[in-house]
Amino acid sequence: MARFTLPRDLYHGKGALEALKSFEGRKAMICVGGGSMKRFGFLDRAKQYLEEAGMEVQLFEGIEPDPSVETVMKGAEAMAAFEPDWIIAMGGGSPIDAAKAMWIKYEYPDITFEDMCKVFGIPKLRKKAQFCAISSTSGTATEVTAFSIITDYQKGVKYPIADFEITPDVAIVDPDLAETMPQKLVAHTGMDAMTHAVEAYVSTANCDFTDPLALHAIKMIQSDLVASYNGDMTRRASMHNAQCLAGMAFSNALLGIVHSMAHKTGAAFADHGAHIIHGAANAMYLPKVIAYNAKDETAKKRYGEIADFMKLGGGTPEEKVELLIAYLRKMNDDLNIPHCIKNYGADSYPAEQGFVPEEVFLQRLPEIAANALLDACTGSNPRQPDQEEMEKLLKCCYYDTEVDF
Repeated sequence: MARFTLPRDLYHGKGALEALKSFEGRKAMICVGGGSMKRFGFLDRAKQYLEEAGMEVQLFEGIEPDPSVETVMKGAEAMAAFEPDWIIAMGGGSPIDAAKAMWIKYEYPDITFEDMCKVFGIPKLRKKAQFCAISSTSGTATEVTAFSIITDYQKGVKYPIADFEITPDVAIVDPDLAETMPQKLVAHTGMDAMTHAVEAYVSTANCDFTDPLALHAIKMIQSDLVASYNGDMTRRASMHNAQCLAGMAFSNALLGIVHSMAHKTGAAFADHGAHIIHGAANAMYLPKVIAYNAKDETAKKRYGEIADFMKLGGGTPEEKVELLIAYLRKMNDDLNIPHCIKNYGADSYPAEQGFVPEEVFLQRLPEIAANALLDACTGSNPRQPDQEEMEKLLKCCYYDTEVDF
């Protein structure tokens, strides 16, 4: 038996934020990030709509990119004091992910972060509050997923929380919010969405309900991402829908080792002055993982189906895989994303010498590989690497060398 879970309601299209006026409750806490939602007027608008619905509203602001365990605990304390019956998470993936984890701690004050990270081990929520997610970026799709990513900075590791309980009750997908994204964010979130769709399609947990969502998302991203990056707002609105479809697919079909590696390399070199931004990590690693997974016949066939759906050509399954890899690498070029960690600059742009020194990467490689193997996304990858293969694959992602194993 398999399960397919999505938000109860999804409001989409321009002006969808107004759906907040129809919410019923006493108190709402709005969780937001670094200020863009306030700067562009969306936070005030959301607060006003909730107040029109008769609710008392409190803000929890300043959730950082790659939210920390400490921020989660602070937010849960604020919720315990205010006692909201609606949690409204607004912004990019970070505030929504943080608010999901805060929600768990608010409902179960004695739960530990370690307990939260037990895959599909969260107790029943909604005893105290319902959850609404409003996305401002076109990539993570956390507004419709059963996942949250929280960073333990003491360990330098990103941990996924995975449970259908944290799938939001309501998702609001309003393209007006996505128009505020800076160009670099359009690139990174867009390739995150592409990775979600591709990994969902080849995941061992794919099914008839997830495949159409994944394929249509891939087709839309192929059509719209580069144009959205170059400022076409009609295409940007389309991308906001595409990333949500990809999220619906992967929340139910799960992901693979592109995400395992991205989770475990993201904060691993923070002491050298930067993070490897999640979407950029996915963009760099995806072609390498496709080459690795395509050694599995079932995965190769499904990558070929993606290539056919994208009308890339190719007469044999091997040719189709090569054309898919080439297409994704060209997208990275068009979006100014590097091809490997060695050339990943601290600003995320291609650099002759990236911010991660070779000797530091090699020194930390065994631990990163071990952590990636334990990641929640590894189990549904079509090919199961061992420690040696994961290290070799990560080396290919550092040096941009061919995957021949």
